[in-house]
Amino acid sequence: MMNIKLALCGAALLATMTSIAQENIKPLEIGKTIALHSEILNEERVINVLLPAEYDPLSKQEYPVVYILDGGVEEDFIHLAGLVKFNSQPWIARFPNSIVVGIETINRRKDMTFAVDNLDFVEKVGYSKDMFVEYGRAEAYTAFLESEVIPYIERNFHASNQRTVIGESLAGLYSTYVLLKHPYLFENYIIISPSLWWADGKLLNKDSLCLLDKIKQDINVYVGAPSKEEDEMMYQYAKDLYDSLQGNKHITSHFDYLPEELHSTVIHQAVNNAFRLIYNKTYFSK
Repeated sequence: MMNIKLALCGAALLATMTSIAQENIKPLEIGKTIALHSEILNEERVINVLLPAEYDPLSKQEYPVVYILDGGVEEDFIHLAGLVKFNSQPWIARFPNSIVVGIETINRRKDMTFAVDNLDFVEKVGYSKDMFVEYGRAEAYTAFLESEVIPYIERNFHASNQRTVIGESLAGLYSTYVLLKHPYLFENYIIISPSLWWADGKLLNKDSLCLLDKIKQDINVYVGAPSKEEDEMMYQYAKDLYDSLQGNKHITSHFDYLPEELHSTVIHQAVNNAFRLIYNKTYFSK
């Protein structure tokens, strides 16, 4: 009988302790996830948003916005949002307090590539045409950004018109496309290991590069490249992009070679380096 009483007391104590422990557990929330219907793309898209710690909905203070193209929670949103948060802390002050917006990917091969007549070039670089069942929606995706995502963010949050875009690999190809075709959309372009082999390097031909002459507003462009021992072609395309930016007085450009990084690992270190190169502590008034 005594053993039963002890067991019941122990169970009651454990239940009480568990209840107290659960009361001390709260969800860890770092941002907001928004379902945004796109009329342009005819899709539901997921947008993740991280606001500065000091953000006050009642304040008129406006913040720059960092747009992450592969911005899903299971993609690059969390670790890159962490870099923005780290670099914007007042004792570091490398990057201004900013709103971070991640656009979750549905089909990046479709959204991040521009239209081409055929896919013969894909096999030249060692890929299969079967990988690109759908492709070529870059222009519609840009309309989605310009007419739906950016206006939504600026209507609902205290966003300034200072915008940064981050794109790596196919998203780096797309960021280059926007730089050439729609340069006014962003002030800072962080382009990492861009897949400029698309369309046989069309974005680097004379007809495309002449569009750089039309850029009349001041912009910053960071181009990051991983180990050329892994892929000489990817390195050379990135270097050629950087070289093509020289000579335009409105473009401040940086080339960053990261020989210890691979195409699959480069983005985190490259973005941190981009913040360091584009910004410095003299940017801030303290």
